[in-house]
Amino acid sequence: MKQFVCQVTTLEALTAAVYRVVLTLPEPIEFLAGQYIQVVMGEQDKRAFSIASCPSRTTTLELHIGATAENPYAMEVITKMREEGTVTIEAPLGSAWLRDDSERPLILIAGGTGFSYTWSILQAHLRSSSMRPVTLYWGARQPQDLYLDEQLRELAATQERFHYRPVVEQVPAVWDGAQGLVHEAVMAEQEALDKADIYVAGRFEMVRVIRDAFQTRGLPSDQLYGDALAFI
Repeated sequence: MKQFVCQVTTLEALTAAVYRVVLTLPEPIEFLAGQYIQVVMGEQDKRAFSIASCPSRTTTLELHIGATAENPYAMEVITKMREEGTVTIEAPLGSAWLRDDSERPLILIAGGTGFSYTWSILQAHLRSSSMRPVTLYWGARQPQDLYLDEQLRELAATQERFHYRPVVEQVPAVWDGAQGLVHEAVMAEQEALDKADIYVAGRFEMVRVIRDAFQTRGLPSDQLYGDALAFI
């Protein structure tokens, strides 16, 4: 893990509350699918964001940052990037990366911009030769919050090993997906959680609920991955 001063080469809104950021590093780095960076705001103020990019030896990193005025943790980072055009990061970090030596099916669970964590893992898996099936559950309040929904539906239509299940709490009149909380959809549709490797990212409260609920369904703790698990 090193510090890098990065150029902010892309900062664009994907929704009213989500930004796509591309950082250009001064030298190439290698990272694993599912790792994250920390933006250094101060010596004792470092803020974590998942890497959305597919792993490669690269000089660019893509982030998806959910930021609103009510969320200063992220909005202050977006403001700094916009005003200064550079940012200092620490990378790569995290131990909840994709275990590609397993033969178990993959279940990816994302809440909101926790999707960026699962997006990196999904891209890496689909570019590999592994034929393990992978199912992505992406939960949000409403359909418009699922900012890559159309792309994921198209990907699922062309990739036999990939299944996509969008889950929203507020369902419109016409909706082709699940309704409710994302972990409830997983539990309703996946009967053998103990036979899968599960990767999860989202708010700490969501991850805690998933950990506790899935353990009662027999999921071994060493088959559940998520960096939030170290803090709850």
